[in-house]
Amino acid sequence: MDMGARFDGYMAHLAAGLGHADRVAGLKDYCSGLMLPLSRKSVEPMAARIDPLHASARHQALHHFVAKAQWSDGEMLRRVAQWVVPHMDFSGGGYWLVDDTGFPKKGKHSVGVARQWCGMLGKQDNCQVAVSVSLACEQASLPVKWQLYLPESWSEDPERCAKAGVPEDVCFATKGDIALQQLQALLDEGAPPYCVVADAAYGTEAEFRQRLTDMGLPYMVGVTSSVKVWPPGMEPLPPKPWSGRGPHPFATRRSPDHQPVSVGELAQSLPPEAFNTITWRQGTNEPLTGRFAALRVRHAGSGTGKQRLHPQQWLLIEWPQEKDEPRKCWLSTLQEHTPLAELVRVAHMRWRIERDYQDLKQDLGLGHYEGRGWRGFHHHASLAIAAYGFLVAQRLVEEGNARDAAAGEKNFIERRLPALPEGWLPRGSRACTAPHADLDHYAATAAQQLPAR
Repeated sequence: MDMGARFDGYMAHLAAGLGHADRVAGLKDYCSGLMLPLSRKSVEPMAARIDPLHASARHQALHHFVAKAQWSDGEMLRRVAQWVVPHMDFSGGGYWLVDDTGFPKKGKHSVGVARQWCGMLGKQDNCQVAVSVSLACEQASLPVKWQLYLPESWSEDPERCAKAGVPEDVCFATKGDIALQQLQALLDEGAPPYCVVADAAYGTEAEFRQRLTDMGLPYMVGVTSSVKVWPPGMEPLPPKPWSGRGPHPFATRRSPDHQPVSVGELAQSLPPEAFNTITWRQGTNEPLTGRFAALRVRHAGSGTGKQRLHPQQWLLIEWPQEKDEPRKCWLSTLQEHTPLAELVRVAHMRWRIERDYQDLKQDLGLGHYEGRGWRGFHHHASLAIAAYGFLVAQRLVEEGNARDAAAGEKNFIERRLPALPEGWLPRGSRACTAPHADLDHYAATAAQQLPAR
């Protein structure tokens, strides 16, 4: 099957979930526009390139499709996954990658915009933040869930939410809670209980890790060096003896001279021979290698309330030779017999979701949506993921280079569009001076010249 037939089949598969035949043209045009080599992939420049002779009318049609039409972005993502996942190879394991990404924004009217941490800028600034879950294997990854994080300043302002079209059933939830809801929805849909991989922004929260365990999901999550654990060979004190009345005590105890240690303190106490050099994958220029140690520990809880005895799990520590302290630490509930090299490989699977965001933002205009409403924000993101999904599937089918496949598909989309009219300029371009053949040009005489000053 050639590219054109495959793309048409993909569009037909996605269009079956739109609910109305009138939306099919909008789907094809919008996804095609996102795959074009445009510097800005908002509605207006995409409409001008897709249909340059009727740019205004096409602009209105695309704007209605993405911002107003009542189709489900969740169903769109589900159908994208139905197309892409069969091409993915899970023989080496599957993973749920949890993360969030920010979009810098000016003003205060775009839905969810607030002064908050923006990873794209590396600082606190005005931005929107969305939480996602990606399905990953060794060869590829694909976002399958996507939701805007709504700060408390928004959730506590019903009038502001109503103006931005936020659904009435959406209330404040932390990013961790949103990710857990997304994972639970995937399990309810029949998704397999793959290992969850997340960074320390999620993994440091003990409740997040416990909820994953309650859902039957193993995890490999980053933690900060301040997280408390019971080191190997050391256990919390047993519960108090039963008095003979009432329920049996179950809470473990501590004493002034019997306390857990922080992950950072435990790492500092390890001898140099506890660390091994591991290469986890081939990088762009050279193999990616680091020094790692892994040991079995028990999470110590918060130290307050009724603490049960937590099961043992892995603590993975990465400590570069030239650094004075560990670079990263992870807690993991992968099986006890898991080799160190496998722990390291799983911990570094997060690079795939970072690559997802990089390609979606740089190549497919994920952050270029200029509307202010909830529906348009989620529609645009699901369509960007749909375009990305086609490129991922195409690469897996052809077993080629990701960027070469993406470039090839973009050229293919451009070839399917009508040729630009001669002398056509994009909207907003500076006007050119128009020559006029009938004008006479002659030099001014000496009498007509202005006197020198």
